[in-house]
Amino acid sequence: MTASRPPLNERIYAPYKIAALVEVLAEQGIAPEDSLRGTGVSAAALQDASVLTSIGQYATVCMNAVSLSCEPATPFKVGKKLHLSAYGMYGYALMSCLSLRDYFKLGVKYHWLATPMVAIEWTEHPDRMVWTFPDAFVSSPSRELREFVIEQQYTQHVTHLPDVAGGVCPPIEACFSYPAPAHAHIYSDYLGCPCHFDRAQCELVYDSAILDRKPQLAHQLTATLLQETCDRLIGQAKTSSGVSGEVYQILMSTPGVFPGMDTVAESMHMTTRTLRRRLEAEDTSFLAIVDDVRRSLALEYLKTTKMSADDVAMLLGFSDTANFRRALKRWTGKGLSELRG
Repeated sequence: MTASRPPLNERIYAPYKIAALVEVLAEQGIAPEDSLRGTGVSAAALQDASVLTSIGQYATVCMNAVSLSCEPATPFKVGKKLHLSAYGMYGYALMSCLSLRDYFKLGVKYHWLATPMVAIEWTEHPDRMVWTFPDAFVSSPSRELREFVIEQQYTQHVTHLPDVAGGVCPPIEACFSYPAPAHAHIYSDYLGCPCHFDRAQCELVYDSAILDRKPQLAHQLTATLLQETCDRLIGQAKTSSGVSGEVYQILMSTPGVFPGMDTVAESMHMTTRTLRRRLEAEDTSFLAIVDDVRRSLALEYLKTTKMSADDVAMLLGFSDTANFRRALKRWTGKGLSELRG
């Protein structure tokens, strides 16, 4: 199973990876303003839940780290900070899955949601399970950046699996397609396994015996609900690409708050007229996206909470509960009692 990277300049990701890297660099005495140079992102923006960033912006911070930091352990330290709880819906979907085999499958399926710097795939063999990184960021402008990205990617994988499994779960071995760097001796310290260089491809290998283990937070209903949310985020054109996808992500990032079109356009650094024209080119409109966000949130609130219809209606910005009930009927063809079962 393989997952590829989305376009580098789509601003659709919360800046959690940027924030982790800036934090590690700050611990080395590097000012956030220097770490963020060339990104158009301010240090204050990293604490703003509504801010969205791109893979390209994160790559710029990585390039800054390569040039500014003298600490070879930097990418490993960043990878250790990035627990699954930092990844929003993607992370919680992985933590609630029903087996580690499902975890590996879903890790690839939903990788698009994780600010991916490399493509990933996994293969199950009788005696081992192998993560591979088929492109290994071959488009990197420098060997140092390529190795930085791979070092962080491997450490993230090693950090995430115990988050799901609920205990130590080290790899059998880690293989790298490049020659051993000067700091090769620290690889095994962070990855917890033998590390080999000059191999045919980048691989992280686990014992296949772990695949049937049940994650510590496995829960059928929660897993289903969160995976439905992830499917919605990546499976529909309106939520996964283009200007409409960016608007959708902005609205979903602050549920209960529905900024107007003028405010959203300003946050996207364009005029309202331009935003309207670009949405029309994608065969949608701002009002249609708001309506879809309300529908999605309404169904999640009704399925996962005990809030009253009045409370849900208020959170979704309806003027009264009667209008909310009519909207539910239009969205689903069902009444409130049918949806709550």
